Amino acid sequence: MAAALVSWGTVRDTEIVAGHEEPHADGLAGRLNRLRAAVLGANDGIVSEAGLVVGVAAATTDRTALLVAGLAGLVAGAVSMALGEYVSVSSQRDAETALVEKERRELAETPEAELAELAAIYRGKGLQAATADQVARELTEHDALAAHLEAELHLDQDDLVSPSQAALASALAFVLGAALPLLAILFTPIAWRVPVTVLAVLAALALTGATSARLAGGDPRRAVLRIVLGGAAGLAATYGIGVAFGVGLG
Repeated sequence: MAAALVSWGTVRDTEIVAGHEEPHADGLAGRLNRLRAAVLGANDGIVSEAGLVVGVAAATTDRTALLVAGLAGLVAGAVSMALGEYVSVSSQRDAETALVEKERRELAETPEAELAELAAIYRGKGLQAATADQVARELTEHDALAAHLEAELHLDQDDLVSPSQAALASALAFVLGAALPLLAILFTPIAWRVPVTVLAVLAALALTGATSARLAGGDPRRAVLRIVLGGAAGLAATYGIGVAFGVGLG
């Protein structure tokens, strides 16, 4: 049992359970971070761009005005999303780096206390005292820092979040999301511009809502309902503003 637990605690790409191997992907935290940023970026792109172009379409039928407003909103939104994501994830990475350095310092200053702490963690997970002590000692001999980061903090020093990757994923996703309502409003006949764009946007929001719910382990139906109703309300509000202030434009 001890050998199996040591393998479980130290091998990143394989998990040994009941005599068989299961894949355990490297870089999971980083990939989930980029995926989360991409989903949020796409959702924001869809909502903000749709609200902008629908509002402008309610005020004027001029295709050039729609194009200029849509492109300006797309670029500004992508930059804003990238900066916001970069700052947010940078703060998270700084916190993770500080925790890694703190653990490294504690291991250097009080190794025996850290070994006892690691053994206590495994006892708390249900191992017998002798087995927990053996696992803690073997893991410490193999890579003490990695063992403590995983057991105490669920961190991998080689898989910390990346601000630049999250920012890029968010910006690209925003552009892709924003492109949908912009293309729909530009290449649909004037009489059908708003209805077609609204339907396309609500369908896309339903998709991103379901994806977000699955990433978070929540109920997709509830998430889809919330985001579709919210998106519809936002589009109605911006369309109403365009109608109210667009008198005389054309």
